[in-house]
Amino acid sequence: MRGPPAGPRVLLRRLREIMAEPISAQDRLDKIVRQIASNMVAEVCSAYVLRSDGVLELYATEGLKREAVHNASLRVGQGLVGTIAEEARTLNLPNAQAHPAFQYLPETGEEIYNSFLGVPILRAGRSLGVLVVQNKAHRTYYDEEVEALQTVAMVLAEMIAVGELEGLARPGTSLDLKRSIRLTGLGLCDGVGLGHVVLHEPRVVVTALIGEDAGQESERLDAAIAGLRLSVDDMLQRGDIGDEGEHRDVLEAYRMFAHDRGWVRRMHEAIANGLTAEAAVEKVQSDTRARLLQRQIDPVLRDRLHDFDDLANRLLRVLLNKPHGPSGADLPRDAIIVARNMGAAELLDYDRERVRALVLEEGGPTSHVTIVARALGIATVGRAEDVVALVENGDAIIVDGSTGEVHLRPSAELEGAYAEKVRFRARRQEQYRLLRDKPAVTRDGERVTLSMNAGLVVDLPHLHESGADGIGLFRTELQFMIAAKMPKIGEQAALYGAVLDAADGRPVTFRTLDIGGDKVLPYMRTAQEENPAMGWRAIRLGLDRPGLLRTQIRALLQAAAERELRIMLPMVTELAEVRKTRELIEREIAHLRRHGHKEPAKLHIGVMVEVPSLLFQLDGLAAVADFISVGSNDLLQFMTATDRGNTLVATRFDPLSRHFLRALKTIVASANAAGVPVTLCGEMAGSPLSAMALIGIGYRSLSMSAAAIGPVKAMVLALDTGKLGVLFDRLLDAPNADDGLRSALAGFAEAEGVPV
Repeated sequence: MRGPPAGPRVLLRRLREIMAEPISAQDRLDKIVRQIASNMVAEVCSAYVLRSDGVLELYATEGLKREAVHNASLRVGQGLVGTIAEEARTLNLPNAQAHPAFQYLPETGEEIYNSFLGVPILRAGRSLGVLVVQNKAHRTYYDEEVEALQTVAMVLAEMIAVGELEGLARPGTSLDLKRSIRLTGLGLCDGVGLGHVVLHEPRVVVTALIGEDAGQESERLDAAIAGLRLSVDDMLQRGDIGDEGEHRDVLEAYRMFAHDRGWVRRMHEAIANGLTAEAAVEKVQSDTRARLLQRQIDPVLRDRLHDFDDLANRLLRVLLNKPHGPSGADLPRDAIIVARNMGAAELLDYDRERVRALVLEEGGPTSHVTIVARALGIATVGRAEDVVALVENGDAIIVDGSTGEVHLRPSAELEGAYAEKVRFRARRQEQYRLLRDKPAVTRDGERVTLSMNAGLVVDLPHLHESGADGIGLFRTELQFMIAAKMPKIGEQAALYGAVLDAADGRPVTFRTLDIGGDKVLPYMRTAQEENPAMGWRAIRLGLDRPGLLRTQIRALLQAAAERELRIMLPMVTELAEVRKTRELIEREIAHLRRHGHKEPAKLHIGVMVEVPSLLFQLDGLAAVADFISVGSNDLLQFMTATDRGNTLVATRFDPLSRHFLRALKTIVASANAAGVPVTLCGEMAGSPLSAMALIGIGYRSLSMSAAAIGPVKAMVLALDTGKLGVLFDRLLDAPNADDGLRSALAGFAEAEGVPV
C-alpha cells in the first residue's frame, strides 16, 4: 500500500522557487498545479478561481483537457467544486461520482477519475476559489495531503488578493475581490459619503508565508502567545475591572481562547508543514472563521468569532511588531472609516476634513461614537454585517446614512448616481442656507423656535451656520466620554464658557451629566446592571454621587457669571429628585457668594420628561421646574418597553402613533396651561414629517441636530397650522387611527405643498 507523499514542506520549498521566477501569472499557476500533482502523486490538479459573477472558472489544470482552461466553469453551489466554495469546507471522497453534488463537465474529460480532494482557497474566511486533486483509484487522501493542499491554497489566495491573476479570466469578467457588494445596515447618521476604505484596525498583511526553520518559527509563536496571554491577564487584573458582571465573563472567555490548546496545536501543526508563524496564525484564523460563519444564525457563536478574530489579529501584531490600534498613515481626502466598533475619542483622532463617512459592524443609535459622528456631521451606518472581512484598505465604497446602505466596490453607474445625489443634497443645503436668517414662521403666523442639539466644541460653528435659535440640548457628558480621565472643574468651566460665548446671547440649555447605564466612563467604577437603560444613570447617579454633580454645577455657575444659565435634569422620575437637586444648586450659589464669585444673571432649572411616571405628576411639575424638555427617544422606549439599541425591536413601534402623540399632547397642554415653556429635543424633532406632527399637537419649540434645522424650517415656512390642527383633531380622536396616521400626514403635506 502506498504511503503518504514527502509532505508539504518539500512542496512549499518548490513553490517558493516558482514564486520567485520572472514568469507570467498564467505560467506560474500552470507550474504550481504541475508541482502539486507531482508532489502528491495525483493524476489531476486543478485550480478554480471565483469570479465576481459567482462563477468558478477553471484557471489551470494538470491532467484535465488543456482546452478546458478558462472555458470550464461552475456556479457557486453547483457540483463538488461549487459546494466547496459555498460551504468553505474540504471534501475528501474516495468515489466522487457517487456524491449527490457531483456534476460532470464533458469539456474537462474528468469522467475517468474517482477519488477527489478539494479545498477552498480562503482569505479572511472568504472563498476565493477551490483547489482540487483527483486520481483514478478509489482512495481517501491522507491528512498530510489535505494539510498540504490547504497550505498551498493560502499561497494562491495571496496571488488572487494582490491582483496577480486579474486579467486572466474570460473577457468581460473580473475576480470576486473586485465584485460589487451591497450591504444593508442601520442608518445612524444622515448623509452620503463616497470615498475609499480606511480600516480602523488595518488587517495585518502576511507576506512571508513559507518558513525556513520550523523550530525557530515555533519558538517565535510560543513567545508571541506568552506575551498575548500576559496582556489578556493584565486586562483582567486592572483596577477598573469589577470582580463580577457580564464584562468579566466576556474577558474570561477571551482568556479562554488565548489559552486554548487546540488553537495553539493547530498553529504549530501549520508551522510543521512549512508555514511561518504569522502565516500559521492567519491560516488557522481563516479556517476557523469559515467554519463558524456556516453557523452564523447563532449570535453567541458570532460574538465568539469577533473575540477570536481580535485575538488572532493581536497575535499577528505581536509577531510582526505592529502596534494594536488605528493606523497612523496619512488619510486619503475621501476616507471612509470601517471598523467593528470604536470609541468616541478614537473617531476624534481622525482628521475631520478628510473623513466622509463611518461604517461599523456593531454600533447603535445611542452608542458614544454615533453621538460624536452625528455631532461632526459624518454619515454613519451601523450593523453592517461582516463589512470588515469584506473590504480591503483603499477599496471604493459608498455609504448612505439615510437608508443604511453600504456599496462596496460600486459600479461606475452607481457611483455616478450617488454623485448626483450628493450634488442634489448640496443644492438643497444651499437652499436651506438661504433660509438661515429667516424666522421660522408658519403661513398663518405661528412662530416656531428651532434650536440645535450639541455636545462638543466642534458643534459650535454649526450654531451660526444653521441659523439655530439657540442650543436646546447641550450634552455635557460627551466631554467626559472622550476624556482619558475625569475633567477638572476648570476644564468643565472653560467648555461651558466657550459654549455661551459662541451662543452670543442666544439661549443654551445644559443637561447635567447623563452617564451610567450604557454610557460607562473608563475611569469611573460603576455597577454592572441587567438593564442599564433603566438603571443607575443620569440624575439618579448624580444624587448618589453628589460630589460629581456639585462639581459640574459649580463649573456651570462660574462659566455663566452675569449671563443667563439654563440647567436641565435628565431621567427625572419623581419631583423629589428635582427638589433635592435645587437644594444642591442653592448650596453652590451660596458658595459662590462666600468666595466673591459673580453669579448668573438669571438661572432656570428645567426637567426632562423621559420617564412615563412624570405624565402623572404634570400638575406638580410647574411648581419645581422653570421649563420642561421632552426627551422623546427615552420616553418612547419606556412607554413601549422597546430597547432602542436592539435592532430586533428598535423600529417596531412608530413614534407617529396615536397613543404616543396623545401622551406628547398631554405634556404640552399641561405646560401651556401652567405657563411653563416646553421644548421637545428627541430624534422626532429632526424629521420634517414628525416635526410637523409635533407642531400639529401644540409644540412651538423643537431642538434637533444642526443638519436638520434647514429641512424643518422649510417645512414650517410652508405650513398652515390651522388646517393641520383640524386634521389632528380628527386623527387623534378617530378609532384605529394608528393604521393610517403617518400616511394621512404625508398626504396632507403633499396636498398643501409642504416639503417633508
